[in-house]
Amino acid sequence: MPERLRIGIVGTDTSHSIAFTELLNDRSHRYHVKGGEVVMAYPGGSPDFELSMSRVAGFAERLNRQFNVKLASHPEQVAAECDAVLLLSADGRVHREQFETLVPYGKPIFIDKPLACDYKEAAAIARLAESTGVPVMSASALRYAEALTKQLSLYEDDPVLGMDGYGPMYMEPTQNGYFWYGIHLAEMLYAVMGGGCASVEASASGDQETIVGRWSNGTVGTVRGSRSGGYPFAAAIHGERRSSFVQIADEEKPFYASLLERVMKMFETGVPDVGMDLTLEIIRFIEAANESKASSKPVNL
Repeated sequence: MPERLRIGIVGTDTSHSIAFTELLNDRSHRYHVKGGEVVMAYPGGSPDFELSMSRVAGFAERLNRQFNVKLASHPEQVAAECDAVLLLSADGRVHREQFETLVPYGKPIFIDKPLACDYKEAAAIARLAESTGVPVMSASALRYAEALTKQLSLYEDDPVLGMDGYGPMYMEPTQNGYFWYGIHLAEMLYAVMGGGCASVEASASGDQETIVGRWSNGTVGTVRGSRSGGYPFAAAIHGERRSSFVQIADEEKPFYASLLERVMKMFETGVPDVGMDLTLEIIRFIEAANESKASSKPVNL
């Protein structure tokens, strides 16, 4: 394996393409992530997704101009000429198709959140990854926020009984309800609670969205969000002997740097920090929350 991996990007319709490239390519950056360099990017973009089409060209041009990243004409070129791939397309609906295009090249792939916009698509990605042996990881950067991980270290000897998280819950019509911003709160919840959620109940009041998950061991986790934003991500963690409050943005280190460190380790070792079984449960959690909100009834996972 080369000392410095050649990394390719698929999807420049998100600011994550700039954030990751800056952290990898700018060696003077305070939170520079070692081990790789972004050398090529395929812009992509979804014609029916305004946020995607309004940003894709600008971010691609900036990658080329500021970081000397070569622009590819198709995703296959990225996979063929690079050692690892960041699949960053903002539109979760295209992740399965793009992954199927990339996987024959056998390179490790990070798929930005959400893995997909429904469980069926996510499970198809997982099956293909398993059958081909291609290392794959998907996660929200909020899972690795320094403020959250520092607080979690206090609970190594104190079993967590629950978490109440809150933050913005913007909705995007093309991205299937809670999959757009709910993925961040769900990832925070699972970082604290772990897997094993048995049922989900979701409701809305005004611009407020509330999701309650009940775990099979009797613990309960909630996430609450506003469709109009207005406040930052935060969480209250409850253990047997202590409770603590976390303002997710309190630490200076960028979320993306903490995530990218885990991604680079996966690129180098082939072992993801978050297993696909847990990622699939998170996708099903969000899908079940959408179903519960529509039916006004709890939904079993």
